[in-house]
Amino acid sequence: MSAPAIGGVQAPRGGGQTIRLPRGASLSDFADRIGANPAALVQIMLHLGEMVTATQSVNEETLQLLGAELDYVVQVVSPEEEDRELLESFKIEFGEDEGDEADLAPRPPVVTVMGHVDHGKTKLLDAIRNTNVVAREAGGITQHIGAYQVHAQHEGQDRKVTFIDTPGHEAFTAMRARGAQATDIAVLVVAADDGVKPQTIEALNHAQAADVPIVVAVNKVDKEGADPTKVRAQLTEYGLVAEEFGGSTLFVDISAKQGTGIDNLLEAILLTADAELDLRANPDMDAQGLAIEAHLDKGRGPVATVLVQRGTLRVGESIVCGEAFGRVRAMLDDNMQPVEVADPSRPVRVLGLTAVPRAGDNFLVVSDDRMARQIAQERAARQRIAEMAKAGRRRTLEELFSDYEKGKIDELKLIIKGDVSGSVEALEDALLKIDVGEEVNLRVLHRAVGAITEYDVNLAIADDNAVIIGFNVRPEVRARDLAEREGVDIRYYSVIYQAIEEIEAALKGMLKPEFEEIQTGTAEVREVFKVPKIGNIAGTLVRSGVITRNSKARIIREGVVIADNLTVSSLRRFKDDATEVREGFECGIGVGYNDIKIDDVIETFEMREKPRD
Repeated sequence: MSAPAIGGVQAPRGGGQTIRLPRGASLSDFADRIGANPAALVQIMLHLGEMVTATQSVNEETLQLLGAELDYVVQVVSPEEEDRELLESFKIEFGEDEGDEADLAPRPPVVTVMGHVDHGKTKLLDAIRNTNVVAREAGGITQHIGAYQVHAQHEGQDRKVTFIDTPGHEAFTAMRARGAQATDIAVLVVAADDGVKPQTIEALNHAQAADVPIVVAVNKVDKEGADPTKVRAQLTEYGLVAEEFGGSTLFVDISAKQGTGIDNLLEAILLTADAELDLRANPDMDAQGLAIEAHLDKGRGPVATVLVQRGTLRVGESIVCGEAFGRVRAMLDDNMQPVEVADPSRPVRVLGLTAVPRAGDNFLVVSDDRMARQIAQERAARQRIAEMAKAGRRRTLEELFSDYEKGKIDELKLIIKGDVSGSVEALEDALLKIDVGEEVNLRVLHRAVGAITEYDVNLAIADDNAVIIGFNVRPEVRARDLAEREGVDIRYYSVIYQAIEEIEAALKGMLKPEFEEIQTGTAEVREVFKVPKIGNIAGTLVRSGVITRNSKARIIREGVVIADNLTVSSLRRFKDDATEVREGFECGIGVGYNDIKIDDVIETFEMREKPRD
């Protein structure tokens, strides 16, 4: 193989060969795969305008750049593939039912309720479950994902249906997408008086991307101005054609507030499940599934709401969920009653984990605690490396020199603490999407579930007084005292809108002010007077605006600026000093410049701060 001659550095060429690298791989990892010296790759990156050390975790873009230079096709392994390879190393298959067809048994459908904010998703679940979740939610907006199992009568049989409630605000898109991936059927809630809205389309796109059947619940049909037919017509544009219009999508008119049409909706869900889906799972294998939500309970410790997708979960089994692991100490159903076993499609709250997993993490039962710990630690290490690569955005030499010239870029550093993992993750995702230009950066130093601790406050003190955000949590007593003593800023929020708005305002406040020049007046020179010890004074007629003493000025001759950065040092009306002279009046102007001629124009201006958008 020939070698590229970049600044005299030798490294083997790939000839189009494909190499697979994990997220956050370093140049040393790249060098190991191609049999090169890491120092050679560091030099090549330097010639490409990148300052990267051999052991530094780098992002996918940097790896692709180096691969293209050396004629390699670089494939960065996705998190899902990474996790699959990790589990295979422990001889564990995730995501498939073990055994033959005879081992599979029917399971209840898992239904995700989606739709636009304030269209009645949580009220619908209230009507189904006869509980009041909305009253506990800040601002009446669902901030958490909940999972509930209900019983329904269908064709004379008692059937179970599992519901997943997803938050309504668009900032929770990532969590809503995860809800769609965990589901068998999506119920799209649309208000009959409001029609199809942007978030309705967003939810529909997630459901269609997950390739799941959709049942449309047309809510609020009892309200004045409700038009269920209009909703059906609007959704036809997006490929959802109602049965009465000759299509295959089931539309059900309901009123969550009045509790009407609920039985029809449950029947439509079960009809769709029976007609379009073969919902079966092996209940006799080790349990596998998904963490729907997790939080830190003061008395119970980490509590994860998990959805069992296959197998049966039992109290006492060793479990690993994302980067958390432990032994199932107890399980609770959605009514907070203890249960001993959880079969496929059943959501339960699991107690006994060592840490709070993230919403969307997969969970599985393993043979012993030791294996659970190893898998969790390996996952945590890989995630840490990937985050380091993501945080350490590659810096070009040009950018570094530019920063030195302009001064350091301002940065707002945040520590996010919340009551549940899904809210913390969604809040971080929403805040990182705030864009106010390249002058100001937002960086999340740490995020976790639970009360604000002394560790969080000390981290804020050590890192240039970062701001701590508490989402539905408060500081411990010693942490609060330390924060007050050291002047650490802690902000408390219960609704995500407020957090986004305030952080965006803070970022805009950090921007350096932009100034624009505003012309305040022009004066045409009619005569030039020589004054001893002072110099030439222009006898002028003010043509526009106002000429003000001490304002900035320039002299223009035949459209060309001949003198700039001047100041109106003297301004007189006849023999009297004046502070300003308006349009149409004559005055004498002294600007400390002697080469003034008749017909010159004296233009005055001021610099005003531009308001930010």
